[in-house]
Amino acid sequence: MAMRVIGTAGHVDHGKSTLVATLTGTHPDRLKEEQEREMTIDLGFAWLTLPDGEEVGIVDVPGHRDFIENMLAGVGGIDLALFVVAADEGVMPQTREHLAILDILKIPAGVVALTKIDLAPDAEWLDLIEMDVRETLAGSVLDGAPVVRVSARSGAGITELKQTLAASLAGQPRRLNRGKARLPVDRVFSVAGFGTVVTGTLLDGDLKVGDEVEILPPGIRGRVRGLQSHKQKENQAQPGSRTAVNLSGVDTQQVRRGLVVCKPGFYRATQRFDAQFDLRKESSIALKHDTQVKLFIGAEEVVARVRVMGVEEIAPGESGWLQIETSEPVVVARGDRYLLRRPSPSETLGGGMVVEAHPERRYKRFSASVLERFAVLAQGNPQEILLQTSSAAGMVTGTQLIKLANLPAEEGKAALAGLVGEGALALLEPQRGAEEGLVMAQAAWQALSENMAIILERYHQSFPLRAGMLREELKSRLGLEAREYNAALQSWAAEDRLRETNRLVGLSSHKICFTPAQQSQVNTLLKKFADAPTSPPGVKECVDEVGEEIYNALTGQGLLLAVSKEVVFRKEDFDRMLEMIREEWGNGTTFTMAQARDRLQTSRKYAVALLEYLDEQKITVREGDARRITNLV
Repeated sequence: MAMRVIGTAGHVDHGKSTLVATLTGTHPDRLKEEQEREMTIDLGFAWLTLPDGEEVGIVDVPGHRDFIENMLAGVGGIDLALFVVAADEGVMPQTREHLAILDILKIPAGVVALTKIDLAPDAEWLDLIEMDVRETLAGSVLDGAPVVRVSARSGAGITELKQTLAASLAGQPRRLNRGKARLPVDRVFSVAGFGTVVTGTLLDGDLKVGDEVEILPPGIRGRVRGLQSHKQKENQAQPGSRTAVNLSGVDTQQVRRGLVVCKPGFYRATQRFDAQFDLRKESSIALKHDTQVKLFIGAEEVVARVRVMGVEEIAPGESGWLQIETSEPVVVARGDRYLLRRPSPSETLGGGMVVEAHPERRYKRFSASVLERFAVLAQGNPQEILLQTSSAAGMVTGTQLIKLANLPAEEGKAALAGLVGEGALALLEPQRGAEEGLVMAQAAWQALSENMAIILERYHQSFPLRAGMLREELKSRLGLEAREYNAALQSWAAEDRLRETNRLVGLSSHKICFTPAQQSQVNTLLKKFADAPTSPPGVKECVDEVGEEIYNALTGQGLLLAVSKEVVFRKEDFDRMLEMIREEWGNGTTFTMAQARDRLQTSRKYAVALLEYLDEQKITVREGDARRITNLV
């Protein structure tokens, strides 16, 4: 499961780093200058286990206005903002600017930590500061966020803060995995004996050890040598996780903050993209056409010019459309949030969402058709609408999904085909096709598959001599309907994750292994079968000899074949008797039970059980008191 990320925000010297150190036991200030000045200059990182057991990463950002642009490199990929306001000072200039940045980037959740409460003169003062904070947050993404009073020095309120962080994250959906791995680099360093390491928040897709990656915009190719998350080695990193990637084939000097590590073929750099834009009402200027700005997107900072579309200028507090042209190539994707700042004097202007990452050309600024297209793109393209709908719908047919998404049929079919083709939707009934077959969001399918594997792995640990769990029991445990379950079983079998034998389902990796003592019992029993191949020990005698678990393991492995509740043969003896019957009566003539008994040199009990089993398998068919071979195999 992906580790989610909390980011701090707030005015300088309001206690962000000290609070992080108290929460995690790790001080995020890693630079000597930071420790000497007691001021965060660059991004710091720590990790925390919340009361509900969830592990989260924490990005600590600078609060000083001189380092606001370093702050922007780390705040873009967070799932929750820990918004810090000191009780002795209250709301300050960078408090408001950081809040504006969180609002522009649409950070999905937040918790306010009212710090340094031990420095407040009295409870009445704290009430006034909290009221001012709530008024400041009104109308922003943090409107209504819980406020927790804490002291990092004394530890007061720390337990409550952890509980509040856990509760706020629990109500937030996890990032979708669209299978397009992308990690904006916010830190680069070298480790002796390992080479280049980059860190960042994995925004989409997953990375595995051994994966080939591309570093954009320069297009450098490398390979994932190792992964770490929460300072633990991992074989695979999930979307949303703070991730350190050890790269082979890449020199440290070739990588810098702002570049993007991604899977080859999914992304390409651009120097022009279309975007929706909101200008802060606090902005000191209107945004005019051809204004030079600083663009912040992912962990990248680059100089750009804006083409204002449809109007002469965008006034403070108003929204509009932009074509943004960058001085250097950048990597963006539709739906990314970005931010624009004025270079001089420094000021956060506003930001918005990328609606088209690779426009075909420079558009005419006042074209009605272009403006209409922007409006449609801002609402989401059919593939994204379909994928979002699928995440909530679970396992449904492609046609049902299109209807649930309220998409026109032709657009929906094209989007469905695209998502299935690129693997964002799992098609569980390929024989029926994407429209009639069951489909499921890839992230949900992987979660269901992982749940299946966990259930069966625990079962195998408890019952190592069983081939697997009863088919219906697994269905019940997974909570699936019959068609859904059958489709899932077929898909898992096709992926070689699951094997079904005699109504038992088990992991393909599971192997039945006897202990030396058990193997000795098995050998003794099988010798009895070898001594009397056509009249061997019965089911009860077998169970008495080796126990039910070992007997079931032998039938599960196919060494023994039970042809009735009482009669069981070694599989090789059964096959030999079947071949004798085929040789004798394979020309289509009929034969009686007595004839079969005599030919096999066995007793009536064994002959009756064997022939009735052949009837059930449709290898023989009854014709009065005789039988005829129909389909010997």
